[in-house]
Amino acid sequence: MFYHLGRYILLLRLAFRRPEKFSVYWGEVMHEMVSVGIGSLGIISIISVFIGAATTIQVAFQLSSPLVPRSIAGSIARDSNILEFSPTISSLVLAGRVGSSIASQIGTMRVTEQIDALEIMGVNAPGYLIAPKIIANVLMVPVLVILAIGLALLGGYIACLSSGDVSPADYLSGVHDGFMPITVQVALVKATVFGFLIASICAYQGFYTSGGALEVGQSATSGVVYSCVMILFADLMITRIML
Repeated sequence: MFYHLGRYILLLRLAFRRPEKFSVYWGEVMHEMVSVGIGSLGIISIISVFIGAATTIQVAFQLSSPLVPRSIAGSIARDSNILEFSPTISSLVLAGRVGSSIASQIGTMRVTEQIDALEIMGVNAPGYLIAPKIIANVLMVPVLVILAIGLALLGGYIACLSSGDVSPADYLSGVHDGFMPITVQVALVKATVFGFLIASICAYQGFYTSGGALEVGQSATSGVVYSCVMILFADLMITRIML
């Protein structure tokens, strides 16, 4: 474990060395931001709406007592989506979509000796291949999480309109009442850390791939699994520290 941790830290140090040409790296960062942001927009939107709707319905079912204000369903659904569901579930989905792509792309370049060719030409391969992906994920995952939070709340409102378990007015009242800005800060910190973990862990798995097509698939799988585990661990640590 310590061997892999050492290689992981060394790879990150190499990735963030001073670039040879800023314009080339900037173009790669823009390309990766479009790939992560626009490419993930559809799946994040669909998941967020359905999670927000399901959360609101389940909270309304559990708080069916006449002694409990109906607006509390909006408050609980809001905080649950902001603090946990939107950042964590969105990041787990991104680990599967973006992380596997990063690992397989870099792994394919490794087994086809394209990375060796870059190093022979004097290019800092970790910096050219990995740093733009990490930067793009750190910047775009928080944007996607903010979008996911908004769509989750919209999904809850749609559920109230369609199910009638909670009136839309009570739901909106609960969403507004008692809102604490620190919950959004926690969500953004989680999203930033999760984005870094997804890109760096999957890039590490791909960069040290050896063999052929089978090993590339194994590296992509390992990258997704390790990313998901570290996302859940980081989620626990950030929640414990900030709340």
